[in-house]
Amino acid sequence: MKEIHTLGIVGSGQMGGGIGQVAAQAGFTVLLYDVTPQIVNLSLENIQRGLVRLTERGKLPEEEQRAILGRLRGTANLVELREADLIIEAAPEDHDIKKAIFQQLDQITRPDVILASNTSSISLTQLGAVTKRPDKVIGMHFMNPPVVMQLVEIVRGLVTSDETLQVVDTLAKKMGKTTILAKDYAGFIVNRILLPMINEAIYALYEGVGGVQDIDQGMKLGTNQPMGPLALADLIGLDTCLAVLERLHHGLGDDKYRPCPLLRNYVAAGYLGRKTGKGFYDYGKA
Repeated sequence: MKEIHTLGIVGSGQMGGGIGQVAAQAGFTVLLYDVTPQIVNLSLENIQRGLVRLTERGKLPEEEQRAILGRLRGTANLVELREADLIIEAAPEDHDIKKAIFQQLDQITRPDVILASNTSSISLTQLGAVTKRPDKVIGMHFMNPPVVMQLVEIVRGLVTSDETLQVVDTLAKKMGKTTILAKDYAGFIVNRILLPMINEAIYALYEGVGGVQDIDQGMKLGTNQPMGPLALADLIGLDTCLAVLERLHHGLGDDKYRPCPLLRNYVAAGYLGRKTGKGFYDYGKA
């Protein structure tokens, strides 16, 4: 089975940076890419701050903190990812963006390199089809935030090979994660179940069934969820929620996945949740 030593991460935002940190903590060398040096450096600074907090709490020895940071390297040059044994794409949840990235990675990297996507809803079969290695294209969907959440949802495209599946499953487990296997249908397992629940919570707000706090408290205390669905939508990003729901609606052709008009209005207004400082809750940012 193919040995993985160096991971490339495309996208250094909340998901990509978190995946990079988890991989470095597991002992892998990580090449973290984004479009500008400023974005990459900000991500590395955020990772360092998180590791320092762990050291201050006595959960991470200082020498291990330095070793983890030493395994992380940032770059704004995608070509540098040709050193990687496996690449995880963690770009925005946009089909055209991901398709372009996979086409570039297919040209840059060695033919044996596995190309994984952190997509939460986009077809891996379609992403694989734009490469010359569809058997080596697979979904590796980390939950948000990756440094805390235990699950990795592995999504097998139509022609993903058994070896690719085995390599990625082994990699995720070496990163301390628990894996589940999903087939390549819209939304996979987690979002096919989660997003309709969030959408229904937004409909309940839209139709005046309850207020934001009442809906979230009801679901937290009534169904033992750690976070209410509206607060979770803010954490995920309302634009991402809308994109996934649209993909579910289009891909499965069932009106039960139709995005709530209130969600569309919030996204149109730029109320995207925590990342913009305002969603269903106000986070006090500019």
